[in-house]
Amino acid sequence: MIRKWESIYKTHVKWFELYAIWLEMEKLYAIWLREFKVFLRERSRLVASTFTPLLWLFVIGGGLGAVINNPSENSAIVGDNILGPASTSGVTYQQFIFPGVICMSVIFSSVFFGSYIIWDRKFDFLKSVMVAPVSRTTIFVGKTFGGMTTSLIQAAILMGAGLLIGIHYTPLSVVLSFVIILLLSFTLTSLGLTIGSFMESLEGFQLIISFVVFPLYFLSGALFPLTNLQTWLSILTTLDPATYAVDALRNIMLGTTVKNSLTRDITVLLTSVIIIGTLGMLSFKRMKAV
Repeated sequence: MIRKWESIYKTHVKWFELYAIWLEMEKLYAIWLREFKVFLRERSRLVASTFTPLLWLFVIGGGLGAVINNPSENSAIVGDNILGPASTSGVTYQQFIFPGVICMSVIFSSVFFGSYIIWDRKFDFLKSVMVAPVSRTTIFVGKTFGGMTTSLIQAAILMGAGLLIGIHYTPLSVVLSFVIILLLSFTLTSLGLTIGSFMESLEGFQLIISFVVFPLYFLSGALFPLTNLQTWLSILTTLDPATYAVDALRNIMLGTTVKNSLTRDITVLLTSVIIIGTLGMLSFKRMKAV
């Protein structure tokens, strides 16, 4: 008789735990859906965030590519192997920077997503969410998923533009590219939300971001190969998580390995997700709603 009641008790506990998990997933979905709807309503945000990377790809990539791909036309450039391993495989400069342009879009949109925490605090939306029966970890993950969705949509548009410059995709390369983009986006959205949780004004956030976004982008090797760099510059590029995303996308899209193997790139990105994601969750637990 006792064993029977124990079995019934354990069954009820198990169903209760599953129900609690289901409720938490619904809350997570609600937070993600809110962030996604905000993004859909701000069409100008999508246009602006897509236009800048396209400008870099076609204007900077086309302009510098005309010189780099034909070094004999400019006496200031010496040698015929400007791009290192990439040039030997017939990759143009415009194709070479294409993975970096995609990561540029992810970097800017993901890190700047942290500014929405300040807006939410300003309009008291954050206060209402904080007092709701929702764990702060769920709030953080839901907002991070919202930022990831935004980055993925922008990256998908840019990948379509890659067809115009001769980038060829396979079903496997598209899937792997999206995985890399999502890993980088989770890392940098977590970073942006972490910074935003400590800031009280948009002006202060913009100042901090100026010292975060541009170093992340320029040190990632998006515009130049990471071979034969000075020691101090090589160390900084190694510490930049975006470096591994750019390298992985070049490996997947162009078939060239500039610095690391694909396995190592994914391993470092997963490590960055765990470390920065954990820091973000801890910062949200200490964050003030007002």
